[in-house]
Amino acid sequence: MGKTESVRKRFATMLEDEGIIVAPGCYDALSARIIEATGHECAYMTGFGTSASLLGLPDMGFITMSEMIDNARRIAGAVNIPVIADADTGYGNALNVCRTVREYEQSGVAAIHIEDQTFPKRCGHLEGKEVVSSSEMVQKIRAACDARTDPNFKIIARTDARAVMGLEESIRRAREYYDAGADVIFVESPYSADEFKQISEELKGIPLLANMAEGGKSPMLSADELERLGYKIVIFPVGLLFSATKAMYSLAEEIRVKKTDRDVQDQMWSFKQFTDFIGVSKCNELSQKYKTN
Repeated sequence: MGKTESVRKRFATMLEDEGIIVAPGCYDALSARIIEATGHECAYMTGFGTSASLLGLPDMGFITMSEMIDNARRIAGAVNIPVIADADTGYGNALNVCRTVREYEQSGVAAIHIEDQTFPKRCGHLEGKEVVSSSEMVQKIRAACDARTDPNFKIIARTDARAVMGLEESIRRAREYYDAGADVIFVESPYSADEFKQISEELKGIPLLANMAEGGKSPMLSADELERLGYKIVIFPVGLLFSATKAMYSLAEEIRVKKTDRDVQDQMWSFKQFTDFIGVSKCNELSQKYKTN
């Protein structure tokens, strides 16, 4: 069994086992490696962070399928833990979704989520969203499930209807999407802890994903709190991105003002710490092993 098959099988087992799956958000291979190195068993590739880090643009439909999949491939290749990847709207109609699923499958990720927004989509915690009909989304989910070749590659259906059409409609859509074949349901941006509870009660028995978007519309609940409510997966999508951005911005200002960063090097990893983490020692060992005479 290859690495990808093994990782996906592990993720499928995690979905069946007791306990909530905690997946911090990564936006590149380095942030994914940090998540793995700190002991996490799953990572989430954020579309918000991918758009910000690759394009320097907001999550408003600018990023393309090929750019997202290239990032997913690099992230999945850098770690040995399952990666859940954002697949936006599936990048078109049901036929496009078929290709999207095949491409993400080949990237090595363990699961993707597809949402019922119109194109161009926008971050689920921004204003101005619109959603397609539930019947159109059902066909996308069916197409996604039919297109996969590995049954352990999981399809997560996300509905953004809460902010557009209300909580009851989002729950109705969630049931419909699960009946269409989705493995996990993701109701985006509940507005309160009571709404998270209502979702879990009305969708009891369905694996649910909760999005703890840092600074977003939903209250920040802990993984333990969400597990008690009945949720199976929780993602913390942009915390690493926001933390890294704050640190880099502060350092860039330090250099601009003082023309040096020597006074704040205690706030950084040392050169040795970073090169050890990134694998320089191992690469040097391999260089010696394969050195020509």
